[in-house]
Amino acid sequence: MTGRRPAHRVRGRDRRAVTPTPPPAGERPAAHGWRPARFLVVAAHPDDAEYGPAATAAAWIDGGSIGRLVCCTSGDQGGEDPAADPLALAATREAEQREAADIVGYDEVVFLHQPDGALANELPLRELLVREIRRFRPDAVLTHDPEVLFYAGAGVNHADHRAAGIAAVDAVFPAARNPMAFPGLVRAGLAAHAVRRLYLFWPNAPTAWVDVGATLERKVAALRCHASQIADPDGLEARIRAWAAEEGQPIAAVAAEAFRVIVIDDDPAEGPHEGGAA
Repeated sequence: MTGRRPAHRVRGRDRRAVTPTPPPAGERPAAHGWRPARFLVVAAHPDDAEYGPAATAAAWIDGGSIGRLVCCTSGDQGGEDPAADPLALAATREAEQREAADIVGYDEVVFLHQPDGALANELPLRELLVREIRRFRPDAVLTHDPEVLFYAGAGVNHADHRAAGIAAVDAVFPAARNPMAFPGLVRAGLAAHAVRRLYLFWPNAPTAWVDVGATLERKVAALRCHASQIADPDGLEARIRAWAAEEGQPIAAVAAEAFRVIVIDDDPAEGPHEGGAA
């Protein structure tokens, strides 16, 4: 069946692999309609979430979801002046991110204060992410697609993006749901939690498109909060609108955001997940 792989065994139990696949050539997918009650966005730097899934996050929040943002670094290397104070820059970027998050509608922004430019998928970062997952208990986690090294057609994916993405994936599965992983968190009252879906943003091979026509303006407004990083706000806005229009084409929407969706556990309310359009 299109979009479905056979059942397989996970630690001795049957589980159906239900991750959607890209639609066949020439087939128009439907707009993605599943909405998590709670979702966590894990980004490498301040502003990544605005360039990424901000319009989707705003749409889900408008629909009743609760969203939270985790920034692995504070962006202290995000400047062009080698004489700049990195601590001052980090404070500026955190303030910009909080302002942007208020526009999107997140309930909280968490900064993990990892080294910008040197983020590594190692146990200390994984434990921090597992802590936030178990504290917030989301249904879905949105993060960078860690398999993208080169963007299709242009550019190299930042090493911190790749590290944040794979660290978030490893924190989601199996660590956050494993009650024996990081026992200190359990002793602190943070019980194991199973995230049901991953949404990987900036993918080269998307499998789902969220219609964001109603919330694109919020994304643009949130991006403008990152004034320390934007030399040409009007030019950036034009590019954001063009990218959203391009990603809207597969679902015949004015604007969309594209994701590679990984379904770990079926939603019991909807039954087994079918194909790439759910």
